[in-house]
Amino acid sequence: MKYNNPVIKGFYPDPSVCKVGDTYYLVCSSFQYFPGVPLFESKDLVNWKQIGHCLTRKSQVQLDKINSSGGVFAPTIRYNNGRFYMTTTNDTTHQHFYVWTDDIYGEWSEPIYVDQSGIDPSLFFEDNKTYFMSNGIDDYGVSGIVQCEIDIESGEKLTPSKTIWTGSGGRYLESPHMYKINGKYYLVAAEGGTEYGHMVTYARADSLYGKFEGYENNPVLTNRNLGGYEVQGVGHGDLIQDNYDNWWLLHLGFRQSGQWEAYHHLGREVFLTPVIFGEDGWFTAGDNGRTTKSFEINYINNDVIQKEKKHYTFENTKWDNDWCYLRIPNKKNYKLDKNKLILKGTDITLDDVDSPTFIGIRQRDFNATISCNVEITDGEAGITLYMDENHHYDLAIRKCENGYEAIERLNIGDIKSVEKSIYLENKNNISLIINASNSYYSFSVKSENEESILGYAKTRYLSSEVAGGFTGVVIGLYACASNSFNYAEFTNFKCMYK
Repeated sequence: MKYNNPVIKGFYPDPSVCKVGDTYYLVCSSFQYFPGVPLFESKDLVNWKQIGHCLTRKSQVQLDKINSSGGVFAPTIRYNNGRFYMTTTNDTTHQHFYVWTDDIYGEWSEPIYVDQSGIDPSLFFEDNKTYFMSNGIDDYGVSGIVQCEIDIESGEKLTPSKTIWTGSGGRYLESPHMYKINGKYYLVAAEGGTEYGHMVTYARADSLYGKFEGYENNPVLTNRNLGGYEVQGVGHGDLIQDNYDNWWLLHLGFRQSGQWEAYHHLGREVFLTPVIFGEDGWFTAGDNGRTTKSFEINYINNDVIQKEKKHYTFENTKWDNDWCYLRIPNKKNYKLDKNKLILKGTDITLDDVDSPTFIGIRQRDFNATISCNVEITDGEAGITLYMDENHHYDLAIRKCENGYEAIERLNIGDIKSVEKSIYLENKNNISLIINASNSYYSFSVKSENEESILGYAKTRYLSSEVAGGFTGVVIGLYACASNSFNYAEFTNFKCMYK
């Protein structure tokens, strides 16, 4: 069977996976967005369906006025004795915590905290004991992959934190995951930074605390030398064994916008790469240690068909799964119906490190047409292509002195400019339209049967290379106003990928 990468498109970084029976479960980072930690399931590792989030209550995670790309970092999901655990770091508050559930489709617990430094925590269970690891500095002042034993009921440390591996020599050692395979302990990590030099490295040992011996051909997986190739930034992987005893890495990567355009704005996505264990117990990954846009594999059943959703509407998406808010929303400002969205604007804008009236869905591919009918009473409402509060493109309708106008506004760092405005003779039946390609967005407004183009903007100014941070473009519907009586109605939303 041939499958295509990424297997989950759009801003879903730092994947972690576990298997229960014949079903796989996967979680990803969410940073400043809420609900936190998207949760997926799959029967074949290729087709993934989002089934919820792990952090759905304000009491579980502190996101109020946190910085963009702060908040919820790299989660790990594990299953032990009938219970699922998800552990993560709130990088803004510098706290590791985990939550648990006995029902993967239900609510997760309140957080349990672990006092250890670093980020990217993980859990390992063995012989009724629980081990907690992260990157960081241990209790003896040594930096690296740090591990301790904890009480899984309380999060209390039962042993000092101790560094067990210092990596293969790359910068930013992170993302530790431990496995016991054929009597040996394997420690998989990431190095190089979650950029173009990203990589997966690993080591193994005869005991849980080492001494860990690094794989002599580390990195086992990286695309750092593939100049001009679309798939870049490969790293941060989690090993999984399928139901037929084959091994895989689910890991992050990103697609740059063009062969020689080293920019990515869709965010870090989820890739699937095959793994092969040799007779000596060491494993290799991918196509000579690289991840490709597609793999042809004879150990995925030929009856598995990779399906890709191309059309997203209000009617075929779920507000609680596919859509997200900026930080903790005031739900009183949202009315979510099956085929209509009503937003109440406030004086909090998209430029604020706060929670504006905003609900978004991730941009999943380069080429798309995004459209929505928008009607307002006052203030401003529309569609935003949102990277962070300093980098977003807005196509909106707003009240002006003599009526209403459609605007195209570009926010790039400290430059915030309304590039063009068009007076609207009639504010009813207005459709806002954005056409997306690898390199450009175009913005237009349609009133009755007449469509007017407002302008264009390069995608690169919403990329991580320009904006910084760890997220990707989210297609947001928003409203803002200086009074408390502004309501905006959104209907006929469509995001059509080509």
